[in-house]
Amino acid sequence: MKKVKLNMILHWVVFFPIILPLCMIFGAFQGAIQMADKVLNQFWSDVAPTVK
Repeated sequence: MKKVKLNMILHWVVFFPIILPLCMIFGAFQGAIQMADKVLNQFWSDVAPTVK
């Protein structure tokens, strides 16, 4: 049977409330940037003149 590492449990209990909101904030920020990039690319492909 494996021994439970109490030190690691303590680290998770202490740092999880800090890590989780940071991950959520940075994930939302990254998603917003990616969506803005897609919207701008679609805008330019719709607006740019086509060469015939």
